[in-house]
Amino acid sequence: MVTLKPHVVLLASPGMGHIIPLVELSKRLVTLDKFSVTLFVIPTSQSQLLKSLSTFHDEFHIVDLTPGNILELVSRNISVENRISITVQESMTSLKSHLTSMKPTPVALIVDIFGLCAFDIADELGILKYVFVTCTAWFLALTLYVPKLDEEVDGEYVDQIEPILIPGCKSIQPVDVVEPMMDRKTERYQLYLEFARKMPMADGLLLNTWDDLEPMTLKAMRENGILRQFVKPRVYPVGPVARSIGQEMVANDYYLDWLSKQPNGSVLYVSFGSGGTLSSEQMTELAFGLELSQQRFIWVVRPPTRSDASSSFFSSHAGAQDPSEYLPKGFLTRIHGLGLVVSDWASQEHILAHPSIGGFLSHCGWNSTLESITNGVPIIAWPLYAEQRMNAVLLAEELGVAVRPELVSAKGSVASREKIERIVRLVMVSQEGEMLRDRMKNIRKCALMAAGKGGSSHNALLEVAKEWEVDQRAG
Repeated sequence: MVTLKPHVVLLASPGMGHIIPLVELSKRLVTLDKFSVTLFVIPTSQSQLLKSLSTFHDEFHIVDLTPGNILELVSRNISVENRISITVQESMTSLKSHLTSMKPTPVALIVDIFGLCAFDIADELGILKYVFVTCTAWFLALTLYVPKLDEEVDGEYVDQIEPILIPGCKSIQPVDVVEPMMDRKTERYQLYLEFARKMPMADGLLLNTWDDLEPMTLKAMRENGILRQFVKPRVYPVGPVARSIGQEMVANDYYLDWLSKQPNGSVLYVSFGSGGTLSSEQMTELAFGLELSQQRFIWVVRPPTRSDASSSFFSSHAGAQDPSEYLPKGFLTRIHGLGLVVSDWASQEHILAHPSIGGFLSHCGWNSTLESITNGVPIIAWPLYAEQRMNAVLLAEELGVAVRPELVSAKGSVASREKIERIVRLVMVSQEGEMLRDRMKNIRKCALMAAGKGGSSHNALLEVAKEWEVDQRAG
C-alpha cells in the first residue's frame, strides 16, 4: 500500500514581493522530501513569470485561482495594500473550491499577511493555518504590538517626539514606521490593524529571518512577558528564504555579458525592486550622481512616477519605454562604457551573484535585502515605501552592512547629485566601503549556515514539518 505524503498548500498574494518568497518556501518544503506542495497564485501579469517553475519537482504544483472582478470594487486612488487585500478576498471562493476537492485534505495552509482571510476556510476544513512573514522579526513585533499602540498613542505616530517602544525590542523612530502607520485616518491603517489582530489566530508564524540576524527581537517574542501577550503563536525563523542560482550563471542576457567584462567588485547595481519608482526630479539627480561618481554601474530603470513610490507594484514589466525619453539628455551617450542602463526588468539574482558586483543601491525590500546578503553585497539604503525604512535602519544601524544617506531617508525629499556621488564613492572605493563588504561577507556566512543542514533555520523548518506529520497521522 502506497502512503501518500502529507499535502501542504500555500497562498501567494499578488506582487513579486509576495510571490517570490512563497515560491522559494514551496521549493524548500518539497526538497525536505516529506510533503507534496501546491502553491495557489492569483493570476496577474506578474504571475506569468511562474510558469517556468511548473517542472521544478513532481511534488510541486502551481495552481491559478479564479479571481473575482475587482474593477468594480477599487478606485483609481486606492492604496496598494487595499488593492491586494481586495484581490485576495475576492479569490476565496475559488480557493475554497480547490481545497474542498483535494483528497486527502491538506494538512496545512500557509499564507502571507494579505492571505489571513483564508483562515476561516482552513478552520472550516480542519486545516492547520500558518503565516509566512516575508519581512523581518522587528516588523512582526511592531505589527503584532500595533493594537496596543493604537490604544496608547495620541495623535499621529509620525508626530511623536519620543521613539515608539516595543517591549524587549529596538525602539522605532516615528519617521521610520511602516507606511500604513503614517496616517491613522486612512483605510490602509485600519487594514493593518485588522491584520495585526487576526495574525495571532495562526497555529504558527514562519519568519524569513534567522536567529543570529535578529537575536534580541526573536528572544523578546519568545520570552518577554508583555510582548508574548500579542505574539501568541509559536515563532519559527526559517530564513533566509531567497532566490539562488547555485554555482553557475544559467541566464544568458546581454547585461550579464557586460558584467563579465568588468573587474571583480567594481560595479554598483542600482534597482528599486519590482514596484519601486522615483520622481522625475529624483531620477535626474540620481543619473547625474552616478555619472559624477565615475564608478561602473548597472541601473535597472523604469519611467518616473507622478504619484506614489509603489506605483509600479502591479506592473507586468513588459513593453518597456525607451529610457532616453525620461533620462537626462545625452546621459546614455556620456556613460557609454562606464555604465549600463537596463529598461524595466532584469534577473536580479543573477546580477547580485555576479563577481563584478561590489555594491547595491537598493530600496531595501526584504527580498532584495536577503538576495544581497546571501551574495555578500553591501547596500546603499534608499527606502521608498512599506516597511523599507525599518529594513534600512536594521541594515545600517544594527548590522553595519549598509549606509543610509540622510537626505534619502526623509520622505519626500530629493537627494542631490553631489550627495549621491559621495555615497557611491564611499561604498565602492573607500576604506569604509571595504569594511561594509567584510561585515556583509560575515553575515552571508551566518545566513548560509542557518539555512544549511543542521542550521537553526533548517531545524526550525523540520520542527514545523514534525507538527504536520503528527497531525496527518492523527487525522
